Amino acid sequence: MGRLLATIAFGLTLGVSGLAMAEPLKIGMITTLSGGGAGLGVDARDGFMLAIKQAGDAEISVVVEDDAMKPEIAVQIADKMIQAEQVDVLTGIIWSNLAMAVVPNAVAQGKFYLSPNAGPSPLAGAKCDKNYFNVAYQNDNFHEAAGNFAQSQGIKKMFILAPNYPAGTDSLNGFKRFYKGELAGEVYTQLGQTDYAAEIAQIRASGADSVFFFLPGGMGIAFMKQYAQSGVGIPVMGPGFSFSQDVLGAIGDAAIGAKNTASWSPDLDNAANKAFVEAFKAEYNRLPSIYAAQAYDTANLLISAKGKASVKDADAFRAALKEAQFDTVRGKFKFNTNNHPIQDFYVREVYKDADGTLTNKIVGTSFTDHQDAYAAECKM
Repeated sequence: MGRLLATIAFGLTLGVSGLAMAEPLKIGMITTLSGGGAGLGVDARDGFMLAIKQAGDAEISVVVEDDAMKPEIAVQIADKMIQAEQVDVLTGIIWSNLAMAVVPNAVAQGKFYLSPNAGPSPLAGAKCDKNYFNVAYQNDNFHEAAGNFAQSQGIKKMFILAPNYPAGTDSLNGFKRFYKGELAGEVYTQLGQTDYAAEIAQIRASGADSVFFFLPGGMGIAFMKQYAQSGVGIPVMGPGFSFSQDVLGAIGDAAIGAKNTASWSPDLDNAANKAFVEAFKAEYNRLPSIYAAQAYDTANLLISAKGKASVKDADAFRAALKEAQFDTVRGKFKFNTNNHPIQDFYVREVYKDADGTLTNKIVGTSFTDHQDAYAAECKM
């Protein structure tokens, strides 16, 4: 299990509370750095660490460990970080089954958890917590935006599929919340599955007008390659995760023209995003993904809160987080009553840029100031 202790040293930044800045902040990052989901975790780590480096605050330290996409390992790491490392804040988890295993116990011990990705519905609703902030999205959101887009396009018959884990069920429920046409098929695949011959045969026979799939990381790469080779030819769409920067290179030209929905895109027109994309390219020699963008925002939110309050004063630090006064790469961002985002969602299309790199561009807006469906269930 890889372990990286990264402490970024720099002189204290002026212009914010010296008392708050002088207080150390120790962050424990648990993310997926090995196996089929590693691309997502690597991007999240790199986006997060870029923001920490740019902040140049010697009082911030980050401990990064690999959960190998296994809940039991994530739980062990979290326990060690809380008990032995004595971190103030936890972050980093990509996968919702791991988040459900770690987050409730972490916040019960009085630790803050900031999610740069996973947003399972229970944590947005009945199991919300004052110390749990999701800086990315609630799981249903990208898929709700895709369902809304499919509905707006007048698509009569959809075939939908996702992995059988919390984010997968949230995905298809979210899509169906806004898509009111006929379902030619609704299929749950195994998490980590790599052979999709049976599902592609079902799609071929379904009579669907379009296919919506949520298969992040290596799952989506395998599916799209096999789908392209099958010659089925029914158009595909998905959430931004299915066509994220981390998988496009491996999918190849089969992804060109695919529509997908996300809260962020590399071409989103605001100063913070332009600076982020350029800085990420300069630091890592590749374009950032959704996971990198969300983690970058998560780090900058933490940095902004640290500038206002000591993490040792939990009430003040929580209030500073809730204010969300940071330069988001999404252009605008605020927290709802359940500490989940209210934000815009865009329709993107995969294309090749001037350098011949496959990436996404915004071609429309699906939602403005969208909030999740579970906030009313959250009693804090």
